Amino acid sequence: MNRTNYHSHCIYCDGRAGMEEFVRFAVSRGFTSYGFSSHAPLPFPTAWTMEWDRMEDYIAEFRRLKQKYAGRIELYLGLEIDYLNEESHPATERFQRLPLDYRIGSVHTLYDDQGCLVDIDVSADKFRHIVDEHFGGDIVRVVHLYYERLMCMLHLGGFDIVGHADKMHYNAACYRPGLLDETWYDELVRTYFREIIERGYQIEINTKSWHTLGTFFPNERYFNFLHESGAQVQVNSDAHYPHLIDNGRPEALAALRKAGFTEVMELHDGSWRGVPL
Repeated sequence: MNRTNYHSHCIYCDGRAGMEEFVRFAVSRGFTSYGFSSHAPLPFPTAWTMEWDRMEDYIAEFRRLKQKYAGRIELYLGLEIDYLNEESHPATERFQRLPLDYRIGSVHTLYDDQGCLVDIDVSADKFRHIVDEHFGGDIVRVVHLYYERLMCMLHLGGFDIVGHADKMHYNAACYRPGLLDETWYDELVRTYFREIIERGYQIEINTKSWHTLGTFFPNERYFNFLHESGAQVQVNSDAHYPHLIDNGRPEALAALRKAGFTEVMELHDGSWRGVPL
Protein backbone atom coordinates (compact mmCIF):
# COMPACT_ATOMS: atom_id res chain seq x y z
CA MET A 1 0.00 0.00 0.00
CA ASN A 2 3.11 2.26 -0.11
CA ARG A 3 2.53 3.44 3.45
CA THR A 4 6.01 4.82 4.05
CA ASN A 5 7.66 8.15 4.85
CA TYR A 6 11.35 8.93 5.25
CA HIS A 7 11.37 12.72 5.55
CA SER A 8 10.13 13.96 8.93
CA HIS A 9 11.23 16.39 11.61
CA CYS A 10 10.71 15.93 15.35
CA ILE A 11 11.64 18.05 18.37
CA TYR A 12 15.35 17.43 17.85
CA CYS A 13 15.21 20.12 15.15
CA ASP A 14 12.20 22.21 14.06
CA GLY A 15 9.56 19.49 14.34
CA ARG A 16 6.67 19.98 16.73
CA ALA A 17 6.43 16.64 18.51
CA GLY A 18 8.57 13.90 20.00
CA MET A 19 9.71 10.88 18.03
CA GLU A 20 7.28 8.50 19.71
CA GLU A 21 4.27 10.62 18.79
CA PHE A 22 5.21 10.26 15.13
CA VAL A 23 5.69 6.51 15.53
CA ARG A 24 2.34 6.03 17.25
CA PHE A 25 0.58 7.98 14.53
CA ALA A 26 2.37 6.00 11.79
CA VAL A 27 1.35 2.71 13.39
CA SER A 28 -2.27 3.87 13.72
CA ARG A 29 -2.32 4.77 10.01
CA GLY A 30 -0.94 1.42 8.90
CA PHE A 31 2.51 2.60 7.86
CA THR A 32 4.92 -0.27 7.30
CA SER A 33 8.17 1.73 7.21
CA TYR A 34 9.00 5.11 8.72
CA GLY A 35 12.14 7.21 8.97
CA PHE A 36 13.30 10.26 10.91
CA SER A 37 15.44 12.88 9.18
CA SER A 38 16.07 15.80 11.51
CA HIS A 39 17.91 18.80 10.08
CA ALA A 40 21.58 18.07 10.62
CA PRO A 41 23.75 20.49 12.59
CA LEU A 42 25.35 23.42 10.79
CA PRO A 43 28.62 25.05 11.91
CA PHE A 44 26.57 27.73 13.69
CA PRO A 45 23.32 27.66 15.70
CA THR A 46 19.99 28.12 13.95
CA ALA A 47 16.32 27.90 14.91
CA TRP A 48 15.71 24.94 12.58
CA THR A 49 18.69 22.59 12.84
CA MET A 50 19.81 20.12 15.48
CA GLU A 51 22.79 20.90 17.68
CA TRP A 52 25.68 18.43 17.87
CA ASP A 53 25.24 18.02 21.62
CA ARG A 54 21.82 16.45 20.99
CA MET A 55 23.01 13.88 18.47
CA GLU A 56 23.62 11.10 20.99
CA ASP A 57 20.15 11.61 22.47
CA TYR A 58 18.63 11.53 18.96
CA ILE A 59 20.30 8.21 18.23
CA ALA A 60 19.48 6.74 21.64
CA GLU A 61 15.80 7.67 21.48
CA PHE A 62 15.53 6.18 18.02
CA ARG A 63 17.09 2.92 19.18
CA ARG A 64 14.67 2.76 22.12
CA LEU A 65 11.69 3.18 19.82
CA LYS A 66 13.00 0.73 17.23
CA GLN A 67 13.19 -1.94 19.92
CA LYS A 68 9.85 -1.01 21.49
CA TYR A 69 7.92 -1.12 18.20
CA ALA A 70 9.72 -4.06 16.63
CA GLY A 71 7.25 -6.26 14.78
CA ARG A 72 4.74 -3.42 14.42
CA ILE A 73 6.61 -1.06 12.10
CA GLU A 74 10.08 -0.79 10.58
CA LEU A 75 11.85 2.31 11.86
CA TYR A 76 14.88 3.95 10.27
CA LEU A 77 17.20 6.78 11.25
CA GLY A 78 18.42 9.47 8.89
CA LEU A 79 19.37 13.12 8.70
CA GLU A 80 18.57 15.88 6.26
CA ILE A 81 22.02 17.33 5.66
CA ASP A 82 22.54 20.69 3.98
CA TYR A 83 25.12 21.50 1.39
CA LEU A 84 26.51 24.71 2.86
CA ASN A 85 29.99 24.98 1.33
CA GLU A 86 33.08 22.89 0.64
CA GLU A 87 33.62 22.35 4.36
CA SER A 88 30.05 21.54 5.40
CA HIS A 89 28.08 19.04 3.33
CA PRO A 90 26.74 15.45 3.48
CA ALA A 91 30.02 13.79 2.48
CA THR A 92 32.08 15.17 5.36
CA GLU A 93 33.57 12.58 7.71
CA ARG A 94 31.59 13.80 10.72
CA PHE A 95 28.29 13.01 9.01
CA GLN A 96 29.53 9.85 7.32
CA ARG A 97 30.61 8.15 10.54
CA LEU A 98 27.20 8.54 12.18
CA PRO A 99 25.21 5.26 12.47
CA LEU A 100 22.48 6.30 10.02
CA ASP A 101 20.31 4.21 7.73
CA TYR A 102 20.15 6.94 5.09
CA ARG A 103 20.94 10.59 4.39
CA ILE A 104 18.94 13.26 2.58
CA GLY A 105 20.89 15.98 0.79
CA SER A 106 19.25 19.41 0.57
CA VAL A 107 19.90 23.08 -0.11
CA HIS A 108 18.05 25.74 1.88
CA THR A 109 20.43 28.70 1.66
CA LEU A 110 22.38 30.95 -0.71
CA TYR A 111 25.30 33.33 -0.24
CA ASP A 112 24.56 36.90 -1.31
CA ASP A 113 27.00 39.34 -2.90
CA GLN A 114 28.41 40.32 0.51
CA GLY A 115 29.05 36.70 1.43
CA CYS A 116 26.15 36.59 3.87
CA LEU A 117 24.21 33.34 4.13
CA VAL A 118 20.53 33.84 3.28
CA ASP A 119 17.72 31.37 4.00
CA ILE A 120 15.60 31.02 0.86
CA ASP A 121 13.28 28.31 2.18
CA VAL A 122 10.70 30.93 3.13
CA SER A 123 7.29 32.21 2.07
CA ALA A 124 6.84 33.78 -1.36
CA ASP A 125 6.57 37.26 0.17
CA LYS A 126 9.78 36.85 2.16
CA PHE A 127 11.49 35.38 -0.88
CA ARG A 128 10.57 38.44 -2.94
CA HIS A 129 12.11 40.68 -0.32
CA ILE A 130 15.28 38.57 -0.20
CA VAL A 131 15.72 38.66 -3.99
CA ASP A 132 15.27 42.43 -4.06
CA GLU A 133 17.31 43.17 -0.92
CA HIS A 134 20.20 40.73 -1.33
CA PHE A 135 20.42 40.10 -5.08
CA GLY A 136 19.28 43.35 -6.69
CA GLY A 137 16.06 41.86 -7.99
CA ASP A 138 17.89 39.50 -10.35
CA ILE A 139 15.75 36.36 -10.12
CA VAL A 140 17.58 34.70 -13.01
CA ARG A 141 20.88 34.94 -11.12
CA VAL A 142 19.23 33.65 -7.94
CA VAL A 143 17.87 30.60 -9.76
CA HIS A 144 21.27 29.89 -11.29
CA LEU A 145 22.98 30.23 -7.91
CA TYR A 146 20.49 27.79 -6.42
CA TYR A 147 21.07 25.14 -9.08
CA GLU A 148 24.83 25.65 -8.96
CA ARG A 149 24.74 24.80 -5.26
CA LEU A 150 22.57 21.78 -5.91
CA MET A 151 25.01 20.55 -8.55
CA CYS A 152 27.94 21.01 -6.16
CA MET A 153 26.07 18.89 -3.64
CA LEU A 154 25.52 16.16 -6.24
CA HIS A 155 29.20 16.12 -7.17
CA LEU A 156 30.36 15.82 -3.56
CA GLY A 157 27.83 13.07 -2.73
CA GLY A 158 27.56 11.39 0.63
CA PHE A 159 23.77 10.98 0.63
CA ASP A 160 21.06 8.69 -0.74
CA ILE A 161 18.10 10.96 -1.44
CA VAL A 162 17.78 14.41 -3.00
CA GLY A 163 15.40 16.38 -0.81
CA HIS A 164 12.66 18.58 -2.36
CA ALA A 165 14.65 18.66 -5.57
CA ASP A 166 13.43 21.94 -7.11
CA LYS A 167 11.90 23.64 -4.11
CA MET A 168 12.66 27.12 -5.40
CA HIS A 169 10.28 26.72 -8.34
CA TYR A 170 7.20 27.92 -6.45
CA ASN A 171 8.76 31.09 -5.06
CA ALA A 172 10.57 31.86 -8.31
CA ALA A 173 7.32 31.57 -10.28
CA CYS A 174 5.58 33.84 -7.79
CA TYR A 175 8.35 36.38 -8.21
CA ARG A 176 8.24 36.20 -12.01
CA PRO A 177 5.07 34.61 -13.43
CA GLY A 178 5.81 32.52 -16.49
CA LEU A 179 9.40 31.81 -15.48
CA LEU A 180 8.83 28.05 -15.36
CA ASP A 181 7.91 28.09 -19.05
CA GLU A 182 11.07 29.90 -20.13
CA THR A 183 13.43 27.72 -22.16
CA TRP A 184 16.57 28.45 -20.13
CA TYR A 185 14.81 27.47 -16.90
CA ASP A 186 13.42 24.24 -18.30
CA GLU A 187 16.82 23.16 -19.61
CA LEU A 188 18.49 24.03 -16.31
CA VAL A 189 16.08 21.80 -14.40
CA ARG A 190 16.33 18.94 -16.88
CA THR A 191 20.14 19.03 -16.75
CA TYR A 192 19.96 18.88 -12.98
CA PHE A 193 17.58 15.90 -13.00
CA ARG A 194 19.76 14.07 -15.52
CA GLU A 195 22.74 14.52 -13.20
CA ILE A 196 20.78 13.13 -10.24
CA ILE A 197 19.74 10.08 -12.22
CA GLU A 198 23.19 9.44 -13.71
CA ARG A 199 24.75 9.51 -10.25
CA GLY A 200 22.20 7.04 -8.89
CA TYR A 201 20.52 9.20 -6.26
CA GLN A 202 16.88 8.75 -5.38
CA ILE A 203 14.52 11.69 -5.87
CA GLU A 204 11.92 12.32 -3.23
CA ILE A 205 8.52 13.57 -4.27
CA ASN A 206 8.03 16.00 -1.41
CA THR A 207 4.33 16.49 -0.62
CA LYS A 208 4.56 18.96 2.26
CA SER A 209 3.02 21.87 0.33
CA TRP A 210 0.38 20.02 -1.66
CA HIS A 211 -2.61 21.10 0.42
CA THR A 212 -1.32 24.63 1.12
CA LEU A 213 0.32 25.64 -2.17
CA GLY A 214 -1.01 23.02 -4.60
CA THR A 215 2.41 21.80 -5.69
CA PHE A 216 4.87 18.97 -5.21
CA PHE A 217 8.66 19.27 -5.15
CA PRO A 218 9.74 18.46 -7.80
CA ASN A 219 7.05 20.07 -9.90
CA GLU A 220 4.58 17.58 -11.34
CA ARG A 221 5.27 18.88 -14.83
CA TYR A 222 8.54 16.89 -14.70
CA PHE A 223 7.08 13.56 -13.58
CA ASN A 224 6.84 12.23 -17.16
CA PHE A 225 10.42 13.29 -17.84
CA LEU A 226 11.63 11.62 -14.64
CA HIS A 227 9.85 8.40 -15.58
CA GLU A 228 11.23 8.40 -19.12
CA SER A 229 14.73 9.10 -17.74
CA GLY A 230 14.64 6.14 -15.35
CA ALA A 231 14.51 8.06 -12.08
CA GLN A 232 14.15 6.23 -8.78
CA VAL A 233 11.54 8.06 -6.71
CA GLN A 234 10.06 7.88 -3.24
CA VAL A 235 7.17 9.85 -1.72
CA ASN A 236 7.70 11.78 1.53
CA SER A 237 5.57 14.30 3.39
CA ASP A 238 8.38 16.26 5.10
CA ALA A 239 6.16 16.19 8.19
CA HIS A 240 6.76 18.48 11.16
CA TYR A 241 3.55 17.37 12.92
CA PRO A 242 2.51 13.72 13.45
CA HIS A 243 -0.92 14.16 11.87
CA LEU A 244 0.71 15.33 8.62
CA ILE A 245 2.82 12.25 7.92
CA ASP A 246 0.48 11.20 5.08
CA ASN A 247 -0.21 14.76 3.89
CA GLY A 248 -0.36 14.83 0.08
CA ARG A 249 1.09 11.35 -0.32
CA PRO A 250 -1.98 9.68 -1.88
CA GLU A 251 -2.18 12.50 -4.45
CA ALA A 252 1.51 12.18 -5.28
CA LEU A 253 1.28 8.42 -5.70
CA ALA A 254 -1.66 8.91 -8.07
CA ALA A 255 0.28 11.52 -10.05
CA LEU A 256 3.23 9.15 -10.38
CA ARG A 257 0.96 6.39 -11.68
CA LYS A 258 -0.46 8.82 -14.22
CA ALA A 259 3.07 9.65 -15.38
CA GLY A 260 3.82 5.97 -15.96
CA PHE A 261 5.67 5.00 -12.78
CA THR A 262 4.95 1.46 -11.62
CA GLU A 263 7.01 1.44 -8.42
CA VAL A 264 8.48 3.64 -5.70
CA MET A 265 11.53 3.13 -3.53
CA GLU A 266 11.00 1.93 0.03
CA LEU A 267 13.21 0.73 2.88
CA HIS A 268 12.42 -2.79 4.03
CA ASP A 269 14.63 -5.18 5.99
CA GLY A 270 17.35 -2.55 5.88
CA SER A 271 17.56 -2.29 2.08
CA TRP A 272 16.11 0.03 -0.54
CA ARG A 273 13.97 -1.67 -3.13
CA GLY A 274 11.35 -0.82 -5.69
CA VAL A 275 7.84 -1.61 -4.48
CA PRO A 276 4.89 -1.73 -6.90
CA LEU A 277 2.49 1.17 -6.82
